[in-house]
Amino acid sequence: MPWRNEDVMDQRVRFVLRVRSGEISMSGACREFGVTRATGYLWLRRYEEAGSVTGLKEKSRRPHVIPRQTEKRIEEAVVGLHQKTGWGAKKIEPRLRQLGHRLPVITIHRILVRQNLVNQDGGERQATKRFEKSAPNEMIQMDFKGDYAVQRGRCYPLSFLDDHSRFLVGLWPLPSTNGGGVYESLKENFREHGVPLSVLIDHGTPWFSGTNGHGLTWFSVWMIKQGIKLIFAGRNHPQTSGKVERFHRTLKERTRHRGAPETLEEWRDWAVEFRREYNEERPHEALAMKTPAEVYTHDNLRPYEENPREWHYEGGRVLRLDAQGKIRYRGHSYFVCEALAREWVQVDELDDRLIVTFRQLIIREIDLTSGKSIAVILDHESTSAHWDCPLIFNG
Repeated sequence: MPWRNEDVMDQRVRFVLRVRSGEISMSGACREFGVTRATGYLWLRRYEEAGSVTGLKEKSRRPHVIPRQTEKRIEEAVVGLHQKTGWGAKKIEPRLRQLGHRLPVITIHRILVRQNLVNQDGGERQATKRFEKSAPNEMIQMDFKGDYAVQRGRCYPLSFLDDHSRFLVGLWPLPSTNGGGVYESLKENFREHGVPLSVLIDHGTPWFSGTNGHGLTWFSVWMIKQGIKLIFAGRNHPQTSGKVERFHRTLKERTRHRGAPETLEEWRDWAVEFRREYNEERPHEALAMKTPAEVYTHDNLRPYEENPREWHYEGGRVLRLDAQGKIRYRGHSYFVCEALAREWVQVDELDDRLIVTFRQLIIREIDLTSGKSIAVILDHESTSAHWDCPLIFNG
C-alpha cells in the first residue's frame, strides 16, 4: 500500500474503535498500537469526555499566557529596521530606543533569529539559508505569481519549484487561476517527467476550498489519488513557502528588466526562455553558486497513473458517495464532502456515530441521533501553523 504514513489522529480513532467495539482488550490494543496503557486510557477518556472523536485531536502545548512575550508591533519594528538597514541587534537597539521602544539587545537578537534573519551566533546572513528537503522531488512548492495585464485579458504565471535544488520544474502562464488549466499543466508534466512525493501550497484556489470544512477540492482529490502528500502552508505565514516567494521576486525583477510580454503567447515564449536561464545559467547563492540544473536529479519521481488503483480499505463498511458527496446509511442520507462525489469511503460505527474515512483521511463524524455531520481533522484551525507541521493531506 503506497504512502502509508498513518496520521496520529487516525491511530487514536482506530484504537478507540477497536477497544469500544469489544474486538480486543485494552492490553492487546496497547500492544498492537505500540502505546502504554496510560496513553490508551487517556485516549479513551478524551473520547468519552468530549462525546466525539474530535476530542482525540492533539491538544496545543502552547501556554495560554506567554510571559514577557514581545508585543507584535515592537517585533514588527525590529524586523522592519533590519529589513531596511541590514543591521544586527546591537545597532537596532539604540534606534529602537529613539522610537520609544526599550528592548534588550538579547531580545532583539532572538527576534531576528526567530525570523531567520541572522545566524545563531549573531552574524548577518549574506544569503538566507532556508530549511530544505534532503533530495530532489521530495517536495515541490507551487503557487501563482500574481497576474500581469496582457492584450485581451490577464496572465497568471504558475510556478512549480523543487524545494531541494530550487530547480524550476514548471512555469506555465495561464489565463486564469481556474482548476482546468492547472490540471492540464500538471498532468502533462507528470506524464512526461513523473510525480513528486509532496507539494507545498497555500490556501488559494484551485487546490483549497474554504466552504466545506475540509479544504478538499476536485483538484486536490486528483493529486491525492496520485499518491501526492499535500502540505498546506500556515495562514499568514509567507515564509512557509519562502523559496517560491523568493523565486517570484526574481521572476518579477527579471521580467521588468526584460519588459513584460504583451500577449499570452509572448508570455509562453518568455516562460520557456526564463526557465532555461534560471535553471541552467543563473548561479544561486544558496547552492554555493551552482545552478539549479547542476543540483537537480529525477530522484523520487513515480510514474503518473492515468487510472489510479482503488484504495484498499481495512475494516468497516465500504460505501460510495453519491453525486452530491453524500452517503446512504440505514435509510438516511448524510453529507460527507462534495469534492468526493462518487468516491469510495470507509464507514465505521462508533457508539451512535459514524466515522467516515477517505483513503487515510478521517474526514467526517456523523451523529446518528441528531443527523449532524461535522468535519473532523482537516480543519486548518486544529493544525499547527509551524512551517513544516502544517495541514497535510496524505495520498
